[in-house]
Amino acid sequence: MFKLKSALAAAAFVGALAGPAVAQNMFAPVATVNNSVVTEFEVGQRIRFLQVLNAGDANRKAAIESLINERLRAEAIRDAGLVLTDANINDALEEFAGRANLSRAEFTTALGRAGIEPETYRDFVLNGVSWRELIRARFGPRVNITDTDVDREMSRQAGASSNIRVLVSEIIIPAPPPQAARVAAIAEEISETTSIDRFSQYARQYSATASKGAGGRLPWQSLTDLPPALTPLLLALAPGEVTRPLNIPNAVALFQLRDIEETAKPTKTYSEIEYAAYYMAGGRSPETLQQAANLKAQVDVCDDLYTYAKGQPDSVLDRETVAPSALPTDFAIELAKMDAGEVSTALTRSDGQALVFLMLCNRTVDAGEGVTREQVAASIRQRLLSGYADRLLDELRSEARISLK
Repeated sequence: MFKLKSALAAAAFVGALAGPAVAQNMFAPVATVNNSVVTEFEVGQRIRFLQVLNAGDANRKAAIESLINERLRAEAIRDAGLVLTDANINDALEEFAGRANLSRAEFTTALGRAGIEPETYRDFVLNGVSWRELIRARFGPRVNITDTDVDREMSRQAGASSNIRVLVSEIIIPAPPPQAARVAAIAEEISETTSIDRFSQYARQYSATASKGAGGRLPWQSLTDLPPALTPLLLALAPGEVTRPLNIPNAVALFQLRDIEETAKPTKTYSEIEYAAYYMAGGRSPETLQQAANLKAQVDVCDDLYTYAKGQPDSVLDRETVAPSALPTDFAIELAKMDAGEVSTALTRSDGQALVFLMLCNRTVDAGEGVTREQVAASIRQRLLSGYADRLLDELRSEARISLK
């Protein structure tokens, strides 16, 4: 979401040059918001933090405005009696750090090298998460998107539309017939969790995907890159919620929504997906998985697979070019994560007896690309909630006693 690693390095360098803050000025008041004081120390911390986030206005004025707004939001959150659980807090901090591909501890350490205290990171993240929950709770029931709203918005958009991106975690559990009942019970248990950390633990324990080492966490993806069957399931979730178990050949898939956002950047859609599937006897046995790993190291493009299929029945290798909607659901899930030339070995066929060596060959961009009605409805909802949030903050500001020193 932002280039945190390079920004952290730059901020650490600036912090080293700046040296320690002057003790007698650290807690000098800069502004008061009702009965709360914003200090010089907080302003300095916020400037550095905004620099780490690559914010466009990482200056003193922007830092003070940010802290004033944070104080106003905190009062509204407190007045509403909204309190995050320890699990909510941990998930929020881990999620924010994960956007830089770092753990919470690693992110905190990196911030420390940039001269940023852990409380600065914690306060910023938790204020934002709590405010979002407050807006959803207070105004969510008022947002009723009708078919007419969607039709009007789709008519208004003239090609350059907004884009909905999602942060998703995945689990695909192999479920050959002898294990189907046991896997179904495990999947039901996983589907009930709302903890991002807990879902990640399940992924590391049960998932067959390449993402299991990262707790099933995938990077930001456009909804248009995901299988059409998955889009409405994700749009029906709140962050932290998990889909119902999705049965795919010889496996069960689950997806957790970690975050969702609207961006102004147009997205690509594709008219055709070209892939190759090489079926390897032995299923997910250690020997077959090792053969697949060896093969993966030797092939660069789909054409290379013909060499390895030579002399075998034609049925061991499929090479297909189809519309995204025509892809088998499990293939679509895996191919959505790949670039051309990349491989997945998460899937099986023939009741788990054949490992699928799945490779993406190419994607054809759709020149007449558009967005789905579900995406348009989600975009409208996000926009309306953002409008409610802005108006509430304006109202809080107009009623507050704010004084700059």
